[in-house]
Amino acid sequence: MNISDTEKEEKRKIVELMFNSIAKRYDFMNCFLSFGTDRYWRKKAVKIIARQYKNPYILDVATGTAELAIAAAKKANAKVVGIDISEKMLEIGKEKIIKKKLSDSISLVKADSENIPFPDDSFDVAMVAFGVRNFSDPTKGLSEMHRILRNSGMIMVLELSLPKSFLFRHLYNFYFRRVLPVIGWLFSGEKEAYSYLPDSVNRFPNNEVFLKMLSDTGFFETHQTKLTGGIASIYTGLKYPEVNLYRY
Repeated sequence: MNISDTEKEEKRKIVELMFNSIAKRYDFMNCFLSFGTDRYWRKKAVKIIARQYKNPYILDVATGTAELAIAAAKKANAKVVGIDISEKMLEIGKEKIIKKKLSDSISLVKADSENIPFPDDSFDVAMVAFGVRNFSDPTKGLSEMHRILRNSGMIMVLELSLPKSFLFRHLYNFYFRRVLPVIGWLFSGEKEAYSYLPDSVNRFPNNEVFLKMLSDTGFFETHQTKLTGGIASIYTGLKYPEVNLYRY
């Protein structure tokens, strides 16, 4: 489906305003609403990168408050540049980086995922956690991540997905659609933001459809690792097929 430039700009503005409004409670709500599993998912994602690359140079797209960037700097001994369109999220991320004494390893820049301000072939890894579904143009965002990768570079996408188990899927949908928005509203005062979350997950082209999106963008050796019964997934691919992706 073609998306007009006007629709893209409208979504970008909505996403920016929404994340600015929930920035102060974002980390707490992520942990609370996922029962702490979001931390496990990030560790798993970073472990995959660390097994594949030594001291990688990483671009963290839609970095938010830099949780994934911090995990990569610590666990993969990486140098990370994080980009995001939300100024408020970046401010919190910068505070965390200073507090954790990681300023030499991580830098944050306000930038749009569809217009990444770095040259071709700049990074070993391009990663994004819970961000692709918020791109105003996912195809353009993935293409930009492909562009800035070096030969044999890896894309790593950590994203929420829909479990295939009938019972688990219905329980998951009930929690996401009925429980999560109410809890989000009570704790953050932002009901719309936590109503947007289940809608964005349901619209996200997960599983085989997203793997095809990666292949169509030019990535090889695409692979999906399902986590926690399929409610989250790690997708990986290589810019060129010279490296055999570790199977995990």
